[in-house]
Amino acid sequence: MKKMFLTLVAALAVSLCAQAQNPYKQYTEKLPFQMPEVSAPAIPARQVNLKSYGAVGDGITLNTKAFAKAIDALSKKGGGRLVVPQGVWFTGPIELKSNIELHLEVGAVVQFSGDDSLYKIITTSFEGLDTRRCQSPLTANGCENIAITGNGVIDGNGQYWRPVKRSKVTDSQWKEVTSRPGGVVPKKDYWVPSQGYADAEKNANMNVVNASSEAEWNSYKRFLRPVMISLVNCKNVLLQDVIFQNSPAWNLHPLMCENIIIERVLARNPAYAQNGDALDLESCKNALIINSKFDAGDDGICIKSGKDADGRRRGIPCENVVVDGCTVFAGHGGFVVGSEMSGGVKNILVKDCQFLGTDVGLRFKSTRGRGGIVENIFIENVSMTDIKTDAITFNMYYGGKSVAEMLADGDNPDNVTKQPVTEETPIFRNIDIKNIVCNGAGRAMEFNGLPEMPINGIRLQNINIIAKSDAVFNNCQNIKQRNVHIKVQ
Repeated sequence: MKKMFLTLVAALAVSLCAQAQNPYKQYTEKLPFQMPEVSAPAIPARQVNLKSYGAVGDGITLNTKAFAKAIDALSKKGGGRLVVPQGVWFTGPIELKSNIELHLEVGAVVQFSGDDSLYKIITTSFEGLDTRRCQSPLTANGCENIAITGNGVIDGNGQYWRPVKRSKVTDSQWKEVTSRPGGVVPKKDYWVPSQGYADAEKNANMNVVNASSEAEWNSYKRFLRPVMISLVNCKNVLLQDVIFQNSPAWNLHPLMCENIIIERVLARNPAYAQNGDALDLESCKNALIINSKFDAGDDGICIKSGKDADGRRRGIPCENVVVDGCTVFAGHGGFVVGSEMSGGVKNILVKDCQFLGTDVGLRFKSTRGRGGIVENIFIENVSMTDIKTDAITFNMYYGGKSVAEMLADGDNPDNVTKQPVTEETPIFRNIDIKNIVCNGAGRAMEFNGLPEMPINGIRLQNINIIAKSDAVFNNCQNIKQRNVHIKVQ
């Protein structure tokens, strides 16, 4: 007995030691799927101050060259921490390199210029499609061991880029928006930041533009608004404690990255920010999204993997993701999968979260043409209040609008007759949702599958929803409900 006790003590000591060495180990233990341990990137101990490279934090001086010099100097030495002290550091685009930590001290604001001439047009992916867009304000491509940390703010000056719908703003906000120089109102109750934006939007197909010359591309720059934080093909990434705000399009966009930790961040945009998603995790593997807050003009925490043929050709799913202890305020959805999910989504755990005032709580969306398989999603212990439309929705007829906009416009799913099943048919299956409390929703639940591919294998357990209307189930099968209570009032 004594030997057994000593063995247990030794095992416990080893476990505690391992967690002390990697505090993130706890998030990948006892998951309903297999996921490797995720740890923070190893950044060399050396440190430099941005001021040492001629930067001036007066909110006026353009510090693009100073950031580049500091990052290059650190990179040549093998990496380290670039400290941004208190001040407003006005700058053009910043490109991180491997083994670099961008650390913002208390009172530090990195504010990106709204001058589109500073942002070159590059080949990239936007909303899941291969296209050309302006370079993102802060980028890393093909890097290892990178971090953005500290208690400062990164501001994208998104008002220079985003369009505004009259219906989403107050009278005073609309007056302010329409008084901005260079902007036009190409159609009633819709403002865009330049005539070039309006021209590009006319010939765009799902935000993909065709242009016959570089001069034409450059005239479209405002329309080619970038995501604010673009991390592509990176490994070992940490975003910690920083406030990310006011992005031109999506706020945080890790794409095809591996081993990612997003911890205690606040990603925020105005409620009227068009395409102002807080976090879009796309075709990534092994990610922790923990103890963070999201307050956006579009989806809050969104899982994606490319759109239509481009996404299927990429063929990289978003997999092995833990979302734990997060809060989402205003936005189209609290936790969202899709609609760009053509490469597949699998092995996701969402737990101990709260959604306060979002349009939808748990939102799964797709449409014919996407293809892709969404499976092995586990959601538990989620609290919601003041949900504008559905507490839980599965909509396979998504057309680019929020649920609130669809209901306001009186949209009904079209083409509801059965179609042939092809690689373009999206599949949603094997999803567990349990321990959900929602105090106030427009509708309890909406399950709206395709007749040729019903939503399949959804398990609902210990769910309590107070809503204005009951749940609706169309084209779904093997929906198991246990202890599900809906109070309509």
